Amino acid sequence: MDLGLEGRTVIVTGASGGIGRHIARRFAAEGADVVLTYHSSAENARGAAEKLAADHGTKAMAARFDLGDAASAPALVEAVLAWSGRIDVLVNNAVRWGATAPDTTGSFEDAPDEAWQAVVRDNVEGALRLSRSVAPHLRRRRWGRLVHVSSSIATEGMTGGEYYGAAKAALHGFSRSAAFSLGRDGDILSNVVIPGLTRTETNTHIVDSVPPEYAQRHPIGRLLHGDEVAAAIVYLGSAANTGINGQAILVNGG
Repeated sequence: MDLGLEGRTVIVTGASGGIGRHIARRFAAEGADVVLTYHSSAENARGAAEKLAADHGTKAMAARFDLGDAASAPALVEAVLAWSGRIDVLVNNAVRWGATAPDTTGSFEDAPDEAWQAVVRDNVEGALRLSRSVAPHLRRRRWGRLVHVSSSIATEGMTGGEYYGAAKAALHGFSRSAAFSLGRDGDILSNVVIPGLTRTETNTHIVDSVPPEYAQRHPIGRLLHGDEVAAAIVYLGSAANTGINGQAILVNGG
């Protein structure tokens, strides 16, 4: 299937590792020029960008993006336009876990204000700021795709994930309404992907510690790999997707 991505420019935030690297790789394999953003792992992101360009014969760029920095989103958009001259797809994949999310022993009300507020603000405001910065360019071209990567914590819950889950759930509401607004100005679609616990190269220590019974909750009886989640994200961000819009889609094996 031709996904209609050749020559398009795609921004994938948080692409230096985890699911983000798989997303960037799949877009590049479809002929897209890919911007891989990172927060602190500049060397990893640059190495990944160089490998994408070499493997797929497309352009790839590493650029810093900080969810918590209000100036970071417009600076990123300016850098991408200077590099490519266009923006077609934005995948909001970057996250800030913060100190409270992995804590499964404490009480959420005991988290210091500065800790939980940073988790909520950065994850919500960072994605919204970048969406706001990209939107005018999508409207101008009358074509674009937004894909926001959420988490099953937003729908299923997890002790210790109260604030992270709240932030991810906010993306669902934003994307649904943004789909109406953007759709007035062209073939511009906005969707949310909700991965479950997903196996990647960087979280083996986590998924290997999960009891086998957890995977058995899913009909396929196993956890998905990052590349499988990335496949759904790339489809939603492609020209082949002409009708899935304003949706929050679980990608977790059932």
